[in-house]
Amino acid sequence: MLHNYHTHTTRCNHASGKDHEYVEQAIAGGLKTLGFSDHAPYLFPDGQYPSTHRMRVDELFEYAESVRSLAKEYQKDIRILCGFELEYYPDYHAEEKAFLEQVKPDYLILGQHFVGNEYSFIPSSRALAGNDLGLIAYVSQAIAGLATGDFLYLAHPDLAGYSFSPETVEREYRRLCRAAKKFGVPLEINLLGLRGNRHYPSKTFFRIAAEEENEIVLGADAHDPFDVCDFESEAKALKMVKSLGLKLLEKLDV
Repeated sequence: MLHNYHTHTTRCNHASGKDHEYVEQAIAGGLKTLGFSDHAPYLFPDGQYPSTHRMRVDELFEYAESVRSLAKEYQKDIRILCGFELEYYPDYHAEEKAFLEQVKPDYLILGQHFVGNEYSFIPSSRALAGNDLGLIAYVSQAIAGLATGDFLYLAHPDLAGYSFSPETVEREYRRLCRAAKKFGVPLEINLLGLRGNRHYPSKTFFRIAAEEENEIVLGADAHDPFDVCDFESEAKALKMVKSLGLKLLEKLDV
């Protein structure tokens, strides 16, 4: 993998390492592009939302300045991009996008962790288990996000899991794959899921993606500098790509 667009920083409160350490590991591993895409600060009606899984609103400019400073410092060795991973919340998306536009991000990744919005603190991957209506709602919201045209790709598209009826899994994930293809949005094979032996990425989902001829991208989802070039997980992902006949994109247009 020469181009990784899914990299976090300590500002999200669940990652480790200095910003420059991610860059240096990327260079040492031979990457040509390192895209930072930390969890975006989110504007909610009551102002400073006390999130434990995303950067604070007042960290927006410092984050962008840090990434762009590193891009200049290491420009002879690697291309560094400044992006965000962002949930799609219909009621707040327009204002949120305008807020982030203050730092002119290079791209946004859709990382849908919640249905509705996160005030309820109900992660899609847990609270939806066993409830078919939950998966339907999750897929519908993700598709609405894709339809905006604001996102470079869909991260961990199978995050919601498989604790649903087989019929619903087949129908809803196929609906998501077809929408992604319609809107020209690649789907991510998430290396964090492989590193952590999580329920994703799943051959069930990516078998459907192969049948629908979706474009696929690998994402390190790095939360530690050593995750940036995770060759073991990358090898597993490439094995999945080959076995299923997936259409892998090495580099994205950003």
